[in-house]
Amino acid sequence: MLEIVYQDDYLIAINKPHGLLVHRSKIADDAKEFALQMLRDQVGRHVNPTHRLDRKTGGVLLFAFDKETEIAMQKQFQENLVDKHYLAIVRGYAPLEMEIDYPLAKENGTLQEAQTSFITLQQSEIPITIGKHPTSRYSLVKANPKTGRMHQLRKHFAHIFHPIIGDRPHGCNKQNRYFKEQLQMNTMMLHALNLTFEHPVTKQHITISADVQDEFKRMMDLMNFKL
Repeated sequence: MLEIVYQDDYLIAINKPHGLLVHRSKIADDAKEFALQMLRDQVGRHVNPTHRLDRKTGGVLLFAFDKETEIAMQKQFQENLVDKHYLAIVRGYAPLEMEIDYPLAKENGTLQEAQTSFITLQQSEIPITIGKHPTSRYSLVKANPKTGRMHQLRKHFAHIFHPIIGDRPHGCNKQNRYFKEQLQMNTMMLHALNLTFEHPVTKQHITISADVQDEFKRMMDLMNFKL
């Protein structure tokens, strides 16, 4: 059963598990389960996603029950009217706070402006050896993407040399290999923490939040991070 974190007559949101696709995709034909179909079956109603989360990203995923609400919410996402916050575990000691303003290329090569702000919540140094260093450093960050480009957070954190743990292909191969082989961690340490927006029908100010999934929590415990 999917964890439902918000529901009204027009919208429903789940805490998407890491590794679950939003819907069927040709690029991931190995998948047998999809959030869209699972939620439809669970609530017995037609639903459609209003935005996307990567397969390996967990957290708040918002659906609409009807086409009009779906289109209205998609418009808010496209116009960057939805305030989004993510948690991520990244390599190294990230700056305490930072604004990343770094354009990202679309598939056709066209550059799009992209901005992300983040704060570092906690830093940790743990006694695991990866490469030439006897210990490894990590940061728990809270990120606020101002724009909604594909893989924006993943690319932005890689750009500042603090890649998200478990990110392929933008992350650190040595780190990812260690976490997979030694810690049996097969996902990515990125969690969609909350969404804030104006309800397209009731016009109320809505904030939807989701707790971190078990695998994210396991890595937080390993690094002595506390929320």
